[in-house]
This record gives sequence, C-alpha cells and structure tokens, in this order.
Amino acid sequence: MKIKATLERIPGGMMVVPLLLAAILNTFAPELLRIGNFTQALFVDGASTLIALFLLCTGAQINLRNVGVSLGKGATLLATKWVVGAVFGLIAYMFAGDNGLWLGLAPIAIIAAMTNSNGGLYVAMVGQYGDKTDRAAYSLLALNDGPFFTMVALAIFGTMGFVDGMFSVVSFISVLLPIIVGMVLGNLDTDMREFLNKGSSMLIPFFAFALGMGIDFASIIEGGLAGVVLGLLTVFLTGTAGYYVFKMMKWNPIAGAAEGSTAGNAVATPAAIAAASSAFAANVDLATVQVAASTVTTAILLPIYVAFLVKRLEKSGVKVPDDYLIEE
Repeated sequence: MKIKATLERIPGGMMVVPLLLAAILNTFAPELLRIGNFTQALFVDGASTLIALFLLCTGAQINLRNVGVSLGKGATLLATKWVVGAVFGLIAYMFAGDNGLWLGLAPIAIIAAMTNSNGGLYVAMVGQYGDKTDRAAYSLLALNDGPFFTMVALAIFGTMGFVDGMFSVVSFISVLLPIIVGMVLGNLDTDMREFLNKGSSMLIPFFAFALGMGIDFASIIEGGLAGVVLGLLTVFLTGTAGYYVFKMMKWNPIAGAAEGSTAGNAVATPAAIAAASSAFAANVDLATVQVAASTVTTAILLPIYVAFLVKRLEKSGVKVPDDYLIEE
C-alpha cells in the first residue's frame, strides 16, 4: 500500500491530508482520541512540542556560509516576499471588520502564507529554468520557514498601532530559540544538519494531525474558499513582484517568480504566533485552514504560472535559462 507515494502526489499532501482528516475526526468524533496518556499526548495535545522540534530541525538546514551572487539573489527574494506579504497584511489589519477579518481572510493568515515559500517547489522550478546561483539561493530562503518573519511584521504593526498584541522579549525568544539552536547545530556540524533534515520531513504529518484536532469542520467550510483566494493572491502578487524585481536586477526573472508559493510548514505559523501572544488566538483555527488552502492552491497554480511566463519570454526572443546564466 503506497501511502507515502499517494500523499506526495497531492500538493502539500503530507501537511494538508492529515490536518483535514483530523479536523473531520474532531468534528464528528471529538472524544475518540481524547483518552489520555500517550495517545492524547501525540495525536491531540502534541502540536506545540512537535512544531518546536520541527522548527529546530528546519533551523539546522539554514546555511549561513553562502556568499556572492547566490546570497544577493536569496536576500532579494527574501526581502521582496516579506515586503509584499507584510504590506498586504497591513492593509488587511487596517480595513478588518469587527470579527478581525478582511474580505473573509484572517490578516495573520495573509502574512503567514505570503511571506513563507515552498522551498521544494522553488528548487524544482529553478532546477529546470535556473542556474546554480538560483539553486544555491535556496539556503538563504530557508530563513522564511517558520514564524520569524511573521512575528517581525506583527511586532512592527504593533508599534505602529495597528495590532493590539505585542510580543514580550521572552515570548519572542521562546519561539525563535528552537530555530537558533538548530542553526547553530547545523552550521557547526554538517552531519548534524543531515541527521536533523530527516526530522523536518518526518514531523510534518504528525504536527499537522495534532493541529487538525483543534479545528472544527465548520471552520474548514468557512475558510476554504477564502484560502483559495489567498493562494491566488500569493502566486500573482509575490510571484509577479519577484519576477519584475529580478528582471530589474538583470537576473533570471523566472527564479524570482518561483518564490510565489506557500510552504506546507506555514500552516503551523498561526499556532506558533498564538503561543507567543494570546492576542492573536481569536482566529487561529480559521487562519490555519486558510494557510493550508493557500498551500494547495499555490502548489497547483505556480508551476502553471511559471510555464506561462517562460513561454512569454521565449516569444520575445529570450531563451530561459540560457540568456541568464551567471557564473559565481
């Protein structure tokens, strides 16, 4: 029975399928796994611990030794993705209704989805349409995994008066410390990086299931369509912004567009943010579902959009990636 292969054929399947299964179970049989001891600890109450371990494993994959063109490309993509997501999130906060939503979207979901990117999807596309400097830029892009840049945006908005909840220094550090520990281990010892890399993949379906056990099916119905819209915005706003910024820099614009996605691990960001500050807890379940829907939508749509952009360039006489090859 090919369970793993089946899940991998579904966009974001390792994250989305366990989360939705758990949400359905929680809706129709909420007490089935709430029987105490190890069963409840793993499948119901374990989200925070599993996410913390996931963040440590992810942090170990961040390589701080990259220099040259790859560093420039990675930093540019990182900044472009964050600015677009943060600005759009700020607009959502400014015009949010009494329920804390803007056009049915939770602002925290907008920031989490639009500032985070699917590294696997990026590598797959630049592997076909980019060069080695585009691929090497991924190691810096790993910095947008997890809640760090979402927390930075929310902290700035709090200072500006648009967000009520602020993070104490201790709360901020408590969320970031697993990432920092992972970064230190991974950069001190490449064997540790390789060892912990296995955990970053293995933990995803387990913390996704635990997150799903906190979601009611009604919230999935409520947030599903809005989450698809969020995915569309992520592709066309962050992807297009990356395309034109790279084009302006005389780099391969397809590599810039390849960042227009939402990673499966972004689904954990709303819960991580709420753990750091209870002020953001109100719409966590809805935000989690919307980010999950954005993950699936971008995984399907972004490759189609990138293929369209490649054809558009080729019609104008530009060969991708041949006309943009850079030797570092």
